[in-house]
Amino acid sequence: MSSWKGKSKGKPWGYSIFLAILKTAGVTPAYLLLRFVSFYYVVFSYQSSKSIYYYFHERLGYGRIKSLFKVYQNYYIFGQSIIDKVVVMSGMPHKFTFEFDGRHNLDAIAALKKGGLLLSAHIGSWEIAGNLLSHVDTKINIVMFDGEDQQIKAFMDKATGKHRVNIIVIKDDISHIFKINEAFQNNELVCMHADRYLEGNKTITKKFLGKDAEFPLGPFILASKFKVPVAYVFAMKETKYHYHFYSSTIKEYLHLGKDTGIAQMTDDFVAEMEKYVNQYPEQWYNYYNFWQ
Repeated sequence: MSSWKGKSKGKPWGYSIFLAILKTAGVTPAYLLLRFVSFYYVVFSYQSSKSIYYYFHERLGYGRIKSLFKVYQNYYIFGQSIIDKVVVMSGMPHKFTFEFDGRHNLDAIAALKKGGLLLSAHIGSWEIAGNLLSHVDTKINIVMFDGEDQQIKAFMDKATGKHRVNIIVIKDDISHIFKINEAFQNNELVCMHADRYLEGNKTITKKFLGKDAEFPLGPFILASKFKVPVAYVFAMKETKYHYHFYSSTIKEYLHLGKDTGIAQMTDDFVAEMEKYVNQYPEQWYNYYNFWQ
């Protein structure tokens, strides 16, 4: 049975072609080439296409033809989000606009001076979201699994330049836990995904889109262990040049006790994730069997 491996399917030469187009001709021609690339993935990336087709057809209940079109649309918008990330993070001239819904919640969590955990998922464009948090009066740390091919990672670092936020890379030696703890101790915000796990990680079963699915337990244990407030955040692409950032109200679970708090936290996260998946169904970039 297929499972998530934490690896990107992109190739360095492919990224280079798109970067060259962006620098010489702009976003629109890059989007045009992306249409052909997206069709290629629909046809030749069988396992990922099968998984995302199941999501549209079985979990959202779309018909077969509509589901096939949505698979193509999902690849296309995912590709757009990568292009948009390069443009925005590298400082290229652009027409992108951003709308903030719940911005005051992030200001409020920073004002508590307790540190805080921002949980998101592989929905929309989290990298762009991280670059939209510069207004928050504290340091932002993004926890990422370092699963990219090293050539691709080096290319993206070169293309986008210095990150406006601090990146904490998940390591096998758990050194990232100490860095997360240090960030909380310094009253900083830590952002991470909570919808994927690697084989061997602890998980918790929750019903998602009508069927049981496994979610990683680690992010929720972190919030409980370090006793920090939590908010759920997402950045969604709404039009060609417009993104909408959402943040939930601040939630604190300490008073519920460890087990009850973690259970309530995961319930709240899954409810938020389901809300945005239903609102923006083409923008959940899940390419493995989530309900295996």
